[in-house]
Amino acid sequence: MNRSIRGCLLATGVSLAAMVSMAPSVFAQEAVIVLASNEVGQPMYNPIKGTLLNTANSMIYDRLVAQDAERGYHPHLAESWEEAEDGMAWTFKLKQGVTFHNGEPFNAQTIVDWIPLFEGSENAYLVAAIEKVEKLDEHTVRFVMKHPDPNMLYNLASAFMGVPEPKAFVALGDDFGVTEAVGTGPYRMESFDIGLETVLVRNEDYTWGTPLAENTGPAKFERLTFREIAEDSTAYLELRTGGVDVLLSVPSDFLPEVKQEDDLKLLTIQGRELTYMVMNVTKEPFTDINVRQAAALAINQQEILDNIYNGVGLAADTFLISALPEAKIADEHRISYDPDKANALLEEAGWKMGPDGVRMKDGKPLEVALWTQSDSTFRRLTEVVQAQLKAVGISGQISTFDSAMIRDQYKSGEQQMAVRSYIWDNADIVDWFFGADRLGYPNISMFVDPKAEELRAAAMTGSKSSAERVANFTAYHEYVLSQFPVSPIYQPVIGLGYNTTRVSLPDSINAPDINSTVLIDMAPAE
Repeated sequence: MNRSIRGCLLATGVSLAAMVSMAPSVFAQEAVIVLASNEVGQPMYNPIKGTLLNTANSMIYDRLVAQDAERGYHPHLAESWEEAEDGMAWTFKLKQGVTFHNGEPFNAQTIVDWIPLFEGSENAYLVAAIEKVEKLDEHTVRFVMKHPDPNMLYNLASAFMGVPEPKAFVALGDDFGVTEAVGTGPYRMESFDIGLETVLVRNEDYTWGTPLAENTGPAKFERLTFREIAEDSTAYLELRTGGVDVLLSVPSDFLPEVKQEDDLKLLTIQGRELTYMVMNVTKEPFTDINVRQAAALAINQQEILDNIYNGVGLAADTFLISALPEAKIADEHRISYDPDKANALLEEAGWKMGPDGVRMKDGKPLEVALWTQSDSTFRRLTEVVQAQLKAVGISGQISTFDSAMIRDQYKSGEQQMAVRSYIWDNADIVDWFFGADRLGYPNISMFVDPKAEELRAAAMTGSKSSAERVANFTAYHEYVLSQFPVSPIYQPVIGLGYNTTRVSLPDSINAPDINSTVLIDMAPAE
């Protein structure tokens, strides 16, 4: 119990029974939320420089454009927009009456100052097609393009294009997003303990939320505490025992249990996440495409779906989530379980089965390091992957890393194999994880291929329309899969669990993921 509250109660002679009876009203204005395990370890709330952003980020920063559950685009900080017929200009009318947490106005000058801040950052690709930003009036801007970018609205709707206050961003330097985070969102950052928790307080002036939400502001809770719990089972136990109010991603093992608990409720939406196994193409034995293909075909996605995830979600056979049109590839490029072909490929590559079930070549066993994250779901999944690899003669030696540290380990380029996941719902994730200029992390496979780079350039910068972009990214996606740097495994649903005695939420979610569109509608339970 908060010491100041306890002292006040004792000083005034309030009985324990009275204290218990008044507890809901005392604590009703604070909600405690557990972040998804794959969001653990965010080092800063800086959408321009960050490569990992959690859900709390969307409560601090608004975006020009919002997406609904069907991936359609809607106004937010931009009231309307118009694209030139040749794709060489975009004009945005901005919402009036919006202010940043520090009192600075949001207007056309904000956008003029904001876009150049991406230069030199890992997220610069989001605005790389913009030649310059012109201020047409106080609340109208035009993006003059270097080339057409049919992905512009998606970029503007992404978490990495939450709009920070430019003056504060420059003044604080590397401390921006660590000691202070200044946006226009429904909450302000009060404190941030890296790897532990983030505390947000309500922006009382907020009235400009997206129309996709029932509530456009202010938010209904005074404070939100976002806790980081890397261990899935621990996070679920906290929800079940009342230690927290909301679990943003209920582990698949516990989905049936949530449904059976009287005081818990589950909301599910189609996921943006994909779990996969990645291979370093520069490390033996994966310099040989036959070995990579064999390892990829050794993974039994359906078995994993049924036994680890209780049949909830989808078995993945491409690197993109199934909702995307660029995932509709030719069947020959889909990667699915085929142990007979896997064994034949390893034989062809000269790896002969040994008496202990591990293949040998030139007196050396087919042993590889298999990296994974420390949370329980990843460990269990990796143990199953290890067994499936062993079934075709590949011995995987599991190494476990803390979820917040493993990205730094990837940057060394020393990994051979890893089991991991990403969260994204755009085909440009192929560019992100297989681009030749991003070796180590995010290009964990260390994949560099001249033909892939040609297809990548066409997909990223050579498309003049949405249809052309889909075609170009489909070709790029197919080619990467044909080189087998990865094996897709699983596509989950997002399951949000919450305590119905503490909070209430709408029964449906009109967003592609759990973000401010969802959480601004969260209210104290009546």
